[in-house]
Amino acid sequence: MATLWSKISAVLPHNEEQFPLQFSDKVESSVVEMLQRSRRQLYSDTTSASRMIHAQIILDFSWEKLNTGTWRHVDKEWRRVYSYGCLFKVAALCREDPSADELLQAVRTCDMGLLMGAAIMDNILQVVVRILQGEVRKSTKEEEESEPTEVKRIKIECPNVPVINEELAIPRVKCPSLESFNTNYLLPLKPVILEGIIEHWPALNQHPWSIEYLRCVAGCRTVPVEVGSRYTDEEWSQTLLTVNEFIDRYILNKDEVKGLGYLAQHQLFDQIPELKEDIRPPDYCCLGEGDEEDITVNAWFGPGGTVSPLHQDPQQNFLAQVVGSKYIRLYSPEDTDKLYPHQSQLLHNTSQVEVENPDTERFPEFADAPYLECVLHPGDVLFIPVQHWHYVRSLELSFSVSFWWS
Repeated sequence: MATLWSKISAVLPHNEEQFPLQFSDKVESSVVEMLQRSRRQLYSDTTSASRMIHAQIILDFSWEKLNTGTWRHVDKEWRRVYSYGCLFKVAALCREDPSADELLQAVRTCDMGLLMGAAIMDNILQVVVRILQGEVRKSTKEEEESEPTEVKRIKIECPNVPVINEELAIPRVKCPSLESFNTNYLLPLKPVILEGIIEHWPALNQHPWSIEYLRCVAGCRTVPVEVGSRYTDEEWSQTLLTVNEFIDRYILNKDEVKGLGYLAQHQLFDQIPELKEDIRPPDYCCLGEGDEEDITVNAWFGPGGTVSPLHQDPQQNFLAQVVGSKYIRLYSPEDTDKLYPHQSQLLHNTSQVEVENPDTERFPEFADAPYLECVLHPGDVLFIPVQHWHYVRSLELSFSVSFWWS
């Protein structure tokens, strides 16, 4: 721990003059003055308490700005201010020999900046959090060696796998050429399961994804978690938890809590580059119009029983299964009228029908809508064409990765 601050200070600008603080006139001068004061304290012998007070003032003020009105109307300048506040708070926490709790608080502060703020100084919060995470892993390893703890085993789930009607089964193809995929599936917008195209992923080989691996690379990291079995439920909500808290509460002890928790977000791989290095965008994405950086990568991790209601997305989608299995049903956009989308603008891309238990009186035409179905297993990649309606139910503990591309 004694060398932590030297590691952090090594990635900061060498002096106050090299530390950038440029903002537009949208940020009040009093806030800029507070930021400049915190910068000055960063390079002077000030008490940690004084540094913490000024950093917290910046955070409190910018947090209010972030939570006024809708998120899309929050000016990026205020998100940058919030990130600077996070950086100054981490410096206050780590300047002297931090306790284990202060170290975890510093990691959470970085994550809040990465989630709610905007990138500053070549994404310095990402650099700092990797340093902090290394210290957390080191201290955790020392604790485990000195006091071996009993590992709580997850109950092995025996999924009730639906029987797939061969006539309704989504076709499977092993490693088609780019030309073949483009001609037979992409251009005519036909769903297909691609086999053998992600076998080279480290997530399936060198260090297979598991609860233990996720704890190791991301256990102390704070991430958004969806609480509830499906996002259309009234009790559905979102919260922030560390990955360890999520696993303990919703994976290992899911019988002891009300509802289900689901880690579903696109920022996970930006927050935790170690996980991003374990996967690769399918080569077929090169047939799209954009570059690789235009691909949106999403993580989907949760227990069996979690449901994504029948919905459609505005982009092509490759859904890659890494851990566990999922039952999936697809409907063509040509049959949208039979799927009874919600009338509200917020949920217009989501069906009102409970796919596996439909209310035939309210939705009489749903039974006439043709569909395709499958069970997706580790190593499978499902191509979901743009605007195709899809319903997903996790049959067991599951980790999937989706790639949205145009």
